Formats: sequence, C-alpha cells, structure tokens
Amino acid sequence: AAAAADHASKDVERYHAALERALLAFHSSRMAVVNAALRELWQKTYRGGDVDRIAVRADADAKSARSHNYRLVMVAGGAELEMRGRASAGQKVLAAVLVRLALSEAFAGAASILTLDEPTTNLDAAHSAALADALKAVLDARGGGGGGGGGLQLVIITHDEAFARALGARTLTDTMWRVTKDGGQTSTIRRVPVLEDD
Repeated sequence: AAAAADHASKDVERYHAALERALLAFHSSRMAVVNAALRELWQKTYRGGDVDRIAVRADADAKSARSHNYRLVMVAGGAELEMRGRASAGQKVLAAVLVRLALSEAFAGAASILTLDEPTTNLDAAHSAALADALKAVLDARGGGGGGGGGLQLVIITHDEAFARALGARTLTDTMWRVTKDGGQTSTIRRVPVLEDD
C-alpha cells in the first residue's frame, strides 16, 4: 500500500510539473501575441516620431514563476523605457486603448464585445483619426467590420462626434445613439445617422 501511495504521489508531482510547464508556455505564447498586436497597432496609429513601439513586459516574480509583474514600456531607437512617468497624456490614452485591443486579440474568443469609454480623451485629431483606422483594421481582422455578424463587437461611449463620424466614414457603423437632456434634466435618446448632420 505504501509503494502504491508513493507511486501515486510521484505521478501527481509529474502531472503538476507538466501542467506548470504547459501554463508557462501558454502564458509566453499569449504574451508574444499581445506584443505583436501592440507593435502593429502602435505603428498604425501613433503619429509621433519619438516612440517606435510599445510592449507589455511580464517579469516573473522572484518567489514564483507563476506570478508576474506587468509593466508597459516604450521603445525608441533600441532603448526601452517604462511608460509610467515618461509618457504624455495622449500617449497614455492611446496605449491604454491599444493594450485592450491587443488583449482582445490574444485572449478573446470568436464572439466578444469590446467597450471603449471616451477613447479619444487627450488625443489630437490626427491620433483620433488613426485610432478609427486601427479599430476598423481590428474589426475587419476579427470579422466584425462592415456591419457583418459575428466576430468582435465594439461599443464606444464618446462625446467626440468627429470621432464617431470618422468611424462611420470607415463603414464601422451607420448610426449612433445621441443622448441629450432638456432644461428639466429629462434625458432623450435618439438614433441618428453617423454621417449626416441633423
């Protein structure tokens, strides 16, 4: 009985080690996908010349290889710097949106929803337009662009009507919902065409 228990214990240890290796390999492969998507999205959207790309670094915790400390870095001319404390407000906003898009690319299933709340805050007009282009490219790649079914569904909450109209011009949508309040603070929700002033 003792020999059987010892054998079972060793089997469990082997299975545990194999599972640990598989999880670490999966993590590494997903981080590679996240960073490849981030690089492509940054290069498509960022209009400045000072940052070549951004990346997520996952440093293994000293106590456990299963625990990681994540940080966002920017790469310029081969030098890598943490974004925290160095990036402009616009760079931070753009990076936050692109990281969500990259995570969606790496981890979301075939049918998923991505919600962006005020994604153009602190972005200038050029970066807002570039973000609209990047969103179209991501949706096209995931089968959600052009109003088709399936793929990635995108919900955007914004006060930036120019951005909403840019999304419409890229055939991501043909209508938007406008929420207004009257003098009595009663809200009205209307469906309006994106590409027409009403």
